[in-house]
Amino acid sequence: MDRQATIGFILIGLILMVWLYWSTPQTPPPGTKTGKDSLLVLDSIAKQGSKPKDTAKTAVEKGDTTTKTAAVSAKNPFTPDSLSEKRFTVENDLVIMEFSTKGGTLRKIYLKDYNNWFHDTIPASAPKTQRFVQLLDTARGSGLTLEFVDQPGRKVSTSDIIFNTTADKPSYTLKGKDSLVVEFMTTPDSSGAAIAFKYVIHGDKYELGLSVKMSNLNDVIARNQYQIAWRKGLNHVEQYIKDEANYSNASVMFGDEHVIFNSESGKEEQTGQVNWISVKNKYFTTALIPANPQLTEGYELSATNYQANADAVWKVYDASVRYKYTGEKEVVNNFMFYVGPADYKILKDYGGNLSEIVDFGSFFGIRFLVRPIAEFFLLPLFIFLYSFIPNYGIVIIIFSLIIKVILHPLTKNTYASMKKMQLLQPKIKELKEKFKDDPQKQQKETMALYSTYGINPAGGCLPMILQMPVFIALFGTFQTAIQLRGEGFIWWITDLSRPDVLFALPFTIPLFGVHEVSGLALLMGVTTFLQQKMTTTDPSQKALVYIMPVFLTILFMTFPSGLNLYYFMFNLFSIAQQYYVNNYGKQVELVPVPADKRKKGFMSRLTEAAEKSSQMQQHNKKRK
Repeated sequence: MDRQATIGFILIGLILMVWLYWSTPQTPPPGTKTGKDSLLVLDSIAKQGSKPKDTAKTAVEKGDTTTKTAAVSAKNPFTPDSLSEKRFTVENDLVIMEFSTKGGTLRKIYLKDYNNWFHDTIPASAPKTQRFVQLLDTARGSGLTLEFVDQPGRKVSTSDIIFNTTADKPSYTLKGKDSLVVEFMTTPDSSGAAIAFKYVIHGDKYELGLSVKMSNLNDVIARNQYQIAWRKGLNHVEQYIKDEANYSNASVMFGDEHVIFNSESGKEEQTGQVNWISVKNKYFTTALIPANPQLTEGYELSATNYQANADAVWKVYDASVRYKYTGEKEVVNNFMFYVGPADYKILKDYGGNLSEIVDFGSFFGIRFLVRPIAEFFLLPLFIFLYSFIPNYGIVIIIFSLIIKVILHPLTKNTYASMKKMQLLQPKIKELKEKFKDDPQKQQKETMALYSTYGINPAGGCLPMILQMPVFIALFGTFQTAIQLRGEGFIWWITDLSRPDVLFALPFTIPLFGVHEVSGLALLMGVTTFLQQKMTTTDPSQKALVYIMPVFLTILFMTFPSGLNLYYFMFNLFSIAQQYYVNNYGKQVELVPVPADKRKKGFMSRLTEAAEKSSQMQQHNKKRK
């Protein structure tokens, strides 16, 4: 959850507590009588093509399929000076991959089912790849690499090595159940030392099979350790870089624990079994899954950052899995290598808890309260509705109605409790006037009044608190659901994963960082105001009727339009429910509860404890 959302939920919680404070008589202290109620180190900015303000649009690179590379290192024992870099492409049903012999790995990957946010501005005559999301940061050289320290103490990375390859064509096309094996290998030195990568590419899958082979490196590798790493993060591919960065991270399944690293800098490392490592942005991810995790020795997650534009810092994540090297003549490590959408269903089908990469948020840091709600109920229901309603805007409207019906018992209790409190206000006012010089007596009588009519003063607030994990799960679901990316609804709502901007402001609202006005956020604010007006009659809470809608409207300006559409519709249904309750529902009456059935509430017990404490203090003073 990003900083703005965190601030928002904290402030909403504070407002709820203030509301409870105002609506509940306070217990005075015993024996008291009164008549008064980072500093960021920034990397240099990568050169980008022209782009609109606050966007991540990057100029499309152009280059030959074969490029001469400068002598990669006289230091490097694996690359003869005669080799030059070669590139070739492999296209299947889902992606277009560009491989390079420099590093022996992917250089680019275009996702054919996912367009760039600016795809509608690209000329029809432009190459089709310019419309697709391209995940790898070619400016920084993101990708997989094998790393170790050699005997002279130099760091060796395969990203600096030029390999030979078995690929003999500039392009390959795979369909359906087709497959292709591509190998990259270094030229063995006089002792036979060599490194080889083998990729198995399928016609209908995002993942690749990967085999890393090291031969005769016992006189090359020092420190008895090597690692396979994903370096230099991913491309930023969304319009709102700041929002995308908030949902970017590196993570690892460390034994049975999912460890998420989302700092802007620094690193985290542990020794132990690694089941997989991952680097992701908001909607897309890479993952490296060892075939034999019991052979792994630990992990390292780290981050650097650079200023992507005037308002946003982009976080560049690295993740590596470590292995112990014991001098074997030949070492082979096999992996599943995934580069594609962070789609819950796709990742779930792979098993191994890979779906943990999709983060649904937490309730005050407690993930187990929120994740099951999102994972096993909200997201499946959302996908099920879309299976026969092919418009996500309509799905969200129906979805909000279903959630409203499910939460009806809780909201019904809230309305009933609030209505009783309203009816009781004249009697409470009489007690305040009658015991205005004796707050302790006033408190005691007020609690007795609540007990007489069977009212819990916190009864209206408690159901709202119980709903908070559901609302946070909804927030996380709509923020991370890749299904909404690029999906329009009606009129000005062209992408449910982005704010529905009506116009830009000539200034930025402090704290919130808002500089654009969202139509659905305004509608959500208006319905929140109407709902507050219908449910609030206590004069002491009048300020909340105006403060809460304004605060929420500003907060929601930067949220995805799909999320705002949900809350707008939820508010409309709540207003309809409240109108029905007020005009056609069963009338609430204040009926005394029989004495033998009265229960002492928390506030009543608290008052009695305070009174006993006061009596004890007075008794002790008399003894002195």
